[in-house]
Amino acid sequence: MIKNHSNLPSAQLPNAEDLLKVLAQKLEPLLQKNTALVGIHSGGVWLMQRLLSILETTVSKHAIEYGTLDVSFYRDDYAQRGLKVENRPSQIPFDVENKHIILIDDVFYTGRTTRAAMNELFDYGRPASITLVALVNRGGRELPIAPQIVAANLPLDTTQHLQLTKLADGSLALELTQHNSARTQEHE
Repeated sequence: MIKNHSNLPSAQLPNAEDLLKVLAQKLEPLLQKNTALVGIHSGGVWLMQRLLSILETTVSKHAIEYGTLDVSFYRDDYAQRGLKVENRPSQIPFDVENKHIILIDDVFYTGRTTRAAMNELFDYGRPASITLVALVNRGGRELPIAPQIVAANLPLDTTQHLQLTKLADGSLALELTQHNSARTQEHE
């Protein structure tokens, strides 16, 4: 189910469930001992939960730990955006120090959410490395940050907003909307 409120053809949007499978295949070789998955709320957490299930054997074999981040307070535009209604506390139940962190987000845009997530992670300790994984890279990077692993590159105009949604049956879908302003309230 793809919602598309712009004038673009729906065929332009890839299937989020198919992209999730691609992401799992690309991610599996990175799952080694001393690795942890960290999902960024909310779409990155949804992806992480599904990836933990899809890659259950590898996750168990290497004792992969995982946690979640809500980077709202770490964003450089917090004063403009304010507090979200669905603000959730971050949960990092493992020692970040010298851990290889795989940071998971749904849609990569400017890099600001990633920067905020890295700032928060360093509050927990100094990781050995951070690898950024995104379901979709929509283009529009503003910082020298980019995902190392993506399931799809989907260049979009700045007036378009791409969001991962979770459907009632638990499956994931992409939603594309059109905005009048050149700067959207997109999370990244």
